[in-house]
Amino acid sequence: MTELFDVTLLNSTIRMIAPILLAALGGLLCERVLVFNIILEGTMLIGAFTAVAVSYATGSSVLGVAGAALAGLLFSLLLGLFVVTLRGDAIVVGIALNMLASGITTFLLRSLFGVKGQFTSPNIQSLSTWDIPVIKDIPIVGEILSGHSWVVYLSWLLVIVVYIFLFRHRAGLHMRGVGQNDMAASTLGINVARIRYAAVAVCGLLVGIAGAQLSLGQVTLYVENMSSGRGWIALVAVMLGRAHPVGVLLASLLFGFSDALGYRLQGSSLPSQIAVIMPYVVTLIALFFQQSRKKQQV
Repeated sequence: MTELFDVTLLNSTIRMIAPILLAALGGLLCERVLVFNIILEGTMLIGAFTAVAVSYATGSSVLGVAGAALAGLLFSLLLGLFVVTLRGDAIVVGIALNMLASGITTFLLRSLFGVKGQFTSPNIQSLSTWDIPVIKDIPIVGEILSGHSWVVYLSWLLVIVVYIFLFRHRAGLHMRGVGQNDMAASTLGINVARIRYAAVAVCGLLVGIAGAQLSLGQVTLYVENMSSGRGWIALVAVMLGRAHPVGVLLASLLFGFSDALGYRLQGSSLPSQIAVIMPYVVTLIALFFQQSRKKQQV
């Protein structure tokens, strides 16, 4: 048991949290303006593929992340077009866009690189890691918190930024107002459509970066459908955290730990299938308790 729960597991947890947390923060913003964004999975996949493609072409991981963020933004604007402007059903549109993301990345993988299933190359540059001064020299703490990619640290910083924006900034107040009563916000002169487009766009940026962390931070390659349900898990984190930055962080910690534990269990004597389904079992349990709590409140 001590070999299973050690410092390495906690270090992996911090790394595994980042893509879920970034995607959940983006989903949080959409939830606050009443846009049910279920394309987190597809957007993350687009970001992961674009990050690898741009890094391969330019030899720069930073440009890879920038390309992933831009691709995520553009893909999310499709959701804004169909849901905010054309007033389509968010679930139907979301399912269609997720299928589009899966299909187009598979097509481009074969068209651009001539491979199936997986693409890797020495030209793909991984995200650089940072050793935090002072903290890196602290026993145990340094092993857990130091030595991660800059995207990991960015995800934690953005929790604070999103909190300040939502609860201390005028634009955040407008966003919360749109979510509470869009008709009343409109009568006060707030451009509801613009606020919703802004939330969708920022969400796309964050989820695109989450995809880059998957393909350039945790590994240095692209695998078909490598998001592996993390976008859906991020959506559950938004629901479980009640669209609050701190709540989303705590939910992401839970799911990140289960993800890291699943990878660790793959090296144990347990069947590999049990290790693979670990994050999804935790997600289902979390949803069950959330629904039970809602029924008790009613």
